[in-house]
Order: sequence, then C-alpha cells, then structure tokens
Amino acid sequence: MAYVLRDSQGSIKAASPTEIKDPGWSFIEGDAKEYVDFLEAALANHNPFRESDIALARVLEDLIALLIDKDLIRFTDFPEQAQKRLIDRQTLRVNSIKVDFIDDSVNFF
Repeated sequence: MAYVLRDSQGSIKAASPTEIKDPGWSFIEGDAKEYVDFLEAALANHNPFRESDIALARVLEDLIALLIDKDLIRFTDFPEQAQKRLIDRQTLRVNSIKVDFIDDSVNFF
C-alpha cells in the first residue's frame, strides 16, 4: 500500500507508505511497476552506499558459508529468521546461476 504525488506529466515525483490527504496524492499498489521503478531510482540517487551494501551482503553470505563449512559456526546457531533469510538467499543464488560451460556449436575434434 502506497501513496504517490504526480507531476503535471503524470510521473511520480514523491511517494509515501502512509496515506496523505493533501490534494494530488493518490493510492497506488505497492507492487506497481511505476512505483517500484520510482523507488529504485530514488534509492540509487540518494544512497551512494547502495551498490557497496549489495556487494558487502554477498561477501557476508560467502563468509557465513565458509565459517559453516569449516565447522566454526553451525547453521542452527543463527536465529530462525536469519536461517530463513540465508536459505532464501542461497535458493535465489542457485536458481540464478545459469552457466553453459560447453558450446555445442563448437567442434573441438
């Protein structure tokens, strides 16, 4: 659930997670592409650490996996919600890896 303020061309110029009763503000679905695009652009423009945070999250995932692999910590040492997030991220990573090591169109012999 979100509320947006549009400019004269109809583009979103401001957003709020709570209802604003001022003129010009209107409801928009939270998953509307236009709204999500606006939020992405706003984050990219206002947070210089965003890309660094994303990269650091990947490093932390790898570090956690390494510590578990080396039996320095146990997966069950993490709170249940952290375990769920780690499983969700690992699932996303596995599903997003689409590597084709062999190009069938190339003849080696």
